[in-house]
Amino acid sequence: MKKVTKAVIPCAGFGTRFLPITKSVPKEMLPVVDTPSLDIIVDECINSGITDILIILGKNKKCIEDYYDYAPELEKILNKGNKAGKIKVINDLADKANFYYCRQKEMNGSAMAVLASESFVGDEPFAVVYGDDIVYNECGIPAIGQLIEAHYATGTSILGVQEVAPEEAIKYGAVIKGGQKGRYCEMKGVIEKPALEELPSTLVSLGRYVLTPDVFEYIRNTKPTKNGEVYLTDTINAMAKSVGVFAYEFEGKRYDTGDKFGYLQANIEYGLRNEEIGESLAAYIKELAKTL
Repeated sequence: MKKVTKAVIPCAGFGTRFLPITKSVPKEMLPVVDTPSLDIIVDECINSGITDILIILGKNKKCIEDYYDYAPELEKILNKGNKAGKIKVINDLADKANFYYCRQKEMNGSAMAVLASESFVGDEPFAVVYGDDIVYNECGIPAIGQLIEAHYATGTSILGVQEVAPEEAIKYGAVIKGGQKGRYCEMKGVIEKPALEELPSTLVSLGRYVLTPDVFEYIRNTKPTKNGEVYLTDTINAMAKSVGVFAYEFEGKRYDTGDKFGYLQANIEYGLRNEEIGESLAAYIKELAKTL
């Protein structure tokens, strides 16, 4: 079985929930404490054995390319200020992995963003990690690493899922369950944003996949929705009914950084874990709670 060494991170969306800042700053570059959420995702991929990362860009997102590039002019300034430690920090960003970029020229759905990666992926299984979902694991294997191991165990495409409350499940793709064993669930299908009364389960898709390369042919055969977009959910549905797909319930706390409340949660909780400010932030929150 071929190893999973490539990851695709779709980052082409407009980030309209964070306007006006996302008019000029990609939502994936908004900081969680002092690190862009995208960089947390990149680290998750690297710590899962990924060596090559393709970032799918949209308009006005060139700063993502600049972030993972060398900056000779900045190095000169830092050298003059005897800040060699900071030079290492910025150079380490460029050296983390082999980075590649392509432009999704039309916002025509999540499946089409994945299709844009076909020449990069070739005939290998690969990871897909959405750019606005971060998962914190205190110890153990990162979330996408867990899905990679699940792929090795089953040989199929893997959908990363977690159980959520029913009122949350209607916001995501809810899995139609087949046979279940431990954290594995054979999928009968997935319903995108179902009505509460039609909810098939509270096991929902949360922005992480390991896909086999036959996904590209299934994407080409997936019909667009009424708004002209082609959704990866519909492609996964077709694969589940044909070649089989497993859902895997990964461990870790997931934050939806594409949502304002989820983004603030991530900042607070990552801030509390931060060695530099964690203690001060905890004291501040305790004092603030007395006034609420």
